Amino acid sequence: MSEEFFDVVNERDEVIGRAPRREVHARDLLHRAIHVLVFNARGEVFLQKRSLTKDTAPGLWDSSTSGHVDAGEDYDTCAVRELREEIGLVVTVGPERVMRIVACAETGWEFVWVYRCASEGPFTLHPEEIERGDWFAPQRISRWMAEQPGEFASSFQLIWKRYVNAKGRKAAKEF
Repeated sequence: MSEEFFDVVNERDEVIGRAPRREVHARDLLHRAIHVLVFNARGEVFLQKRSLTKDTAPGLWDSSTSGHVDAGEDYDTCAVRELREEIGLVVTVGPERVMRIVACAETGWEFVWVYRCASEGPFTLHPEEIERGDWFAPQRISRWMAEQPGEFASSFQLIWKRYVNAKGRKAAKEF
């Protein structure tokens, strides 16, 4: 498999170059990623437990799907691709953009667009990417994260807290 290349961006999320994945991560270069939160009709969100072979956050719980935006790719296309590659969800309409997070240490220096979509599953999990996955009530995720933050990827912790805060307490119960 050939090495992945990412667009390197500046502090305004403008492309200023390209570099291999290993270099981007080793040098903490700013780059792009997406996270998608998949909700079912019961209001539960599907979380994945990252594979132990992942180079970042191995074995930690994370968004339904997440991934780097490839060089030359846009955020929306990446979200559709990652849904298909990681959990086997093929969408005919791209997921809804819900918030943007500026690159920071918690995201691994990634500018992140967070998306939301609906599906009942079942999903086909990519074994090299995901150890397992399950549906969780939003309130359970918030309690679990408060009690055991070390079980979650740092980027997901940031995303989840901002998502819940943006929706407010009432909305958090209505996901």
